[in-house]
Amino acid sequence: MRLLSSAIQEGEPIPQRFTCEGENISPEFYWEDAPKETKSFVLILHDPDALRDNGFTHWLLYDIPPGVTRIRQDLPKQAPVADSGLQGKNDLYALRKQLDLPPGATAMEVKMALEGKVIEQTELMGTFAKSNGQ
Repeated sequence: MRLLSSAIQEGEPIPQRFTCEGENISPEFYWEDAPKETKSFVLILHDPDALRDNGFTHWLLYDIPPGVTRIRQDLPKQAPVADSGLQGKNDLYALRKQLDLPPGATAMEVKMALEGKVIEQTELMGTFAKSNGQ
């Protein structure tokens, strides 16, 4: 399975418009070669280098239907989003079944619910540093 983005290239800086210093909108993501037995996907955008214990999860989507292979740019911030799954309060996972969590689940709740359901996972890594050095 491969996770790709028209906005983020592997190991390259994330364009400013997708950060808190820009428009703070979600980039487009798409994936290919998912396992045939996938029943849902989870997309987690996580910053392992954030100055917090265990990093910081910026965004996550879960219970993405198995027929969906693309998340459009500038996804509305409310949860749920039609045809894109449920948003949480951020790697891509192919799951044996849906997580069955309510909208607004935390990153920890989603990660705990993943146990025993992951068929395959992939990631796309971009970099970001605030311009003021913080």
